[in-house]
Amino acid sequence: MAYSRSLVERIRHLVSRQRGITEKKMFGSVCFLLHGNLLVGVWRDSLIARVGKENYETTLLDDNVRAFDVTGRPMKGWVLVEPEGLDSDARLAHWIDQATQFVRTLPFK
Repeated sequence: MAYSRSLVERIRHLVSRQRGITEKKMFGSVCFLLHGNLLVGVWRDSLIARVGKENYETTLLDDNVRAFDVTGRPMKGWVLVEPEGLDSDARLAHWIDQATQFVRTLPFK
């Protein structure tokens, strides 16, 4: 499956200074983990962001966001941000920051 290599590079640039970040091939693409927990990734040309169950419903109110559902069963706490919601590095950084806030609450793996 094809995925946006340019989005991967943009993410890589934005997370490069964070400690504990690793990359892993997942979902037929590249994902970024923080201390072993999935943080963000790329699905085709969209961003997968792990926002947590508490922020899930509110996050879905954004016009550029939908549930992350590649199997027919949406994953609560995970969203897919469409390319229109990633049109600037500031907007991409916003989603990465939101995911980082949640993932930092999880125990290290």
